[in-house]
Amino acid sequence: MPTTTAAQRREQARVEYDAFIRGCPTNQLLERLSDKWVSLVVAALSTGPMRYSDLGRKIAGVSPKMLTQTLRSLERDGILTRTVTPSVPVRVDYDLTLLGRSLAGLLTAVKDWAETHIEEVHEARDRYDTSTD
Repeated sequence: MPTTTAAQRREQARVEYDAFIRGCPTNQLLERLSDKWVSLVVAALSTGPMRYSDLGRKIAGVSPKMLTQTLRSLERDGILTRTVTPSVPVRVDYDLTLLGRSLAGLLTAVKDWAETHIEEVHEARDRYDTSTD
Protein backbone atom coordinates (compact mmCIF):
# COMPACT_ATOMS: atom_id res chain seq x y z
CA MET A 1 0.00 0.00 0.00
CA PRO A 2 1.58 3.32 -1.07
CA THR A 3 2.18 6.03 1.50
CA THR A 4 0.26 9.27 1.00
CA THR A 5 1.50 12.73 1.87
CA ALA A 6 -0.42 15.10 4.12
CA ALA A 7 -1.26 17.22 1.06
CA GLN A 8 -2.66 14.18 -0.75
CA ARG A 9 -4.75 13.24 2.30
CA ARG A 10 -6.14 16.79 2.53
CA GLU A 11 -6.99 16.76 -1.18
CA GLN A 12 -8.76 13.40 -0.80
CA ALA A 13 -10.71 14.73 2.20
CA ARG A 14 -11.67 17.85 0.21
CA VAL A 15 -13.14 15.68 -2.52
CA GLU A 16 -15.09 13.75 0.10
CA TYR A 17 -16.59 16.75 1.95
CA ASP A 18 -20.34 16.35 2.39
CA ALA A 19 -22.21 19.14 4.17
CA PHE A 20 -25.15 16.80 4.81
CA ILE A 21 -23.00 14.85 7.28
CA ARG A 22 -23.10 16.48 10.72
CA GLY A 23 -19.43 15.86 11.52
CA CYS A 24 -18.18 17.22 8.21
CA PRO A 25 -16.22 20.49 8.48
CA THR A 26 -18.37 21.99 5.73
CA ASN A 27 -21.49 21.30 7.83
CA GLN A 28 -19.89 23.15 10.73
CA LEU A 29 -18.92 26.04 8.45
CA LEU A 30 -22.47 26.30 7.11
CA GLU A 31 -23.72 26.44 10.69
CA ARG A 32 -21.41 29.38 11.37
CA LEU A 33 -22.29 31.18 8.14
CA SER A 34 -26.03 30.82 8.71
CA ASP A 35 -25.80 32.88 11.91
CA LYS A 36 -27.63 36.17 11.38
CA TRP A 37 -24.84 38.22 12.97
CA VAL A 38 -22.30 36.70 10.58
CA SER A 39 -24.51 37.58 7.61
CA LEU A 40 -25.03 41.13 8.79
CA VAL A 41 -21.35 41.74 9.65
CA VAL A 42 -20.20 40.42 6.28
CA ALA A 43 -22.88 42.44 4.45
CA ALA A 44 -21.92 45.59 6.36
CA LEU A 45 -18.22 45.12 5.56
CA SER A 46 -18.99 44.48 1.88
CA THR A 47 -18.99 48.26 1.36
CA GLY A 48 -15.52 48.66 2.88
CA PRO A 49 -13.62 48.67 6.17
CA MET A 50 -15.42 49.72 9.34
CA ARG A 51 -14.52 50.36 12.95
CA TYR A 52 -16.02 48.30 15.76
CA SER A 53 -18.27 51.16 16.90
CA ASP A 54 -19.50 51.77 13.34
CA LEU A 55 -20.44 48.09 13.02
CA GLY A 56 -22.24 48.22 16.36
CA ARG A 57 -24.30 51.21 15.20
CA LYS A 58 -25.03 49.75 11.76
CA ILE A 59 -26.16 46.35 13.04
CA ALA A 60 -29.18 47.07 15.21
CA GLY A 61 -29.68 44.77 18.17
CA VAL A 62 -26.25 43.16 18.28
CA SER A 63 -24.77 43.19 21.77
CA PRO A 64 -21.12 44.14 22.23
CA LYS A 65 -20.38 40.59 23.40
CA MET A 66 -22.01 39.00 20.35
CA LEU A 67 -20.34 41.45 17.96
CA THR A 68 -16.94 40.70 19.50
CA GLN A 69 -17.52 36.93 19.31
CA THR A 70 -18.69 37.18 15.71
CA LEU A 71 -15.73 39.31 14.65
CA ARG A 72 -13.27 36.95 16.34
CA SER A 73 -14.77 33.86 14.72
CA LEU A 74 -14.75 35.51 11.29
CA GLU A 75 -11.13 36.58 11.77
CA ARG A 76 -10.20 33.03 12.82
CA ASP A 77 -11.94 31.62 9.73
CA GLY A 78 -10.05 34.01 7.44
CA ILE A 79 -13.18 35.95 6.43
CA LEU A 80 -12.02 39.31 7.78
CA THR A 81 -8.94 41.07 9.04
CA ARG A 82 -8.50 43.23 12.12
CA THR A 83 -6.08 46.12 11.77
CA VAL A 84 -4.92 48.04 14.84
CA THR A 85 -3.57 51.54 14.23
CA PRO A 86 -1.64 53.02 17.17
CA SER A 87 -3.19 56.34 18.04
CA VAL A 88 -5.03 57.95 20.93
CA PRO A 89 -7.45 56.28 21.21
CA VAL A 90 -6.29 53.12 19.43
CA ARG A 91 -8.05 52.66 16.10
CA VAL A 92 -9.27 49.17 15.13
CA ASP A 93 -10.62 48.55 11.64
CA TYR A 94 -12.23 45.42 10.25
CA ASP A 95 -12.20 44.54 6.56
CA LEU A 96 -13.08 41.53 4.45
CA THR A 97 -10.31 39.33 3.11
CA LEU A 98 -10.40 38.01 -0.44
CA LEU A 99 -12.16 34.93 0.96
CA GLY A 100 -14.64 37.18 2.77
CA ARG A 101 -15.34 39.17 -0.38
CA SER A 102 -16.17 35.95 -2.22
CA LEU A 103 -18.73 35.23 0.51
CA ALA A 104 -20.10 38.78 0.77
CA GLY A 105 -22.01 38.65 -2.52
CA LEU A 106 -23.89 35.55 -1.40
CA LEU A 107 -24.78 36.81 2.07
CA THR A 108 -25.69 40.26 0.79
CA ALA A 109 -27.98 38.62 -1.78
CA VAL A 110 -29.72 36.67 1.01
CA LYS A 111 -30.12 39.89 3.05
CA ASP A 112 -31.51 41.70 -0.01
CA TRP A 113 -33.88 38.78 -0.72
CA ALA A 114 -35.19 38.94 2.86
CA GLU A 115 -35.76 42.69 2.61
CA THR A 116 -37.55 42.29 -0.73
CA HIS A 117 -39.77 39.36 0.22
CA ILE A 118 -40.60 39.92 3.90
CA GLU A 119 -44.16 41.03 3.12
CA GLU A 120 -44.81 37.83 1.14
CA VAL A 121 -43.46 35.81 4.06
CA HIS A 122 -45.75 37.69 6.48
CA GLU A 123 -48.73 36.97 4.24
CA ALA A 124 -47.81 33.28 4.00
CA ARG A 125 -47.47 33.07 7.78
CA ASP A 126 -50.85 34.72 8.24
CA ARG A 127 -52.47 32.27 5.78
CA TYR A 128 -50.82 29.32 7.51
CA ASP A 129 -51.76 30.50 11.00
CA THR A 130 -55.37 31.11 9.91
CA SER A 131 -55.68 27.66 8.29
CA THR A 132 -54.22 25.77 11.25
CA ASP A 133 -56.41 27.36 13.94
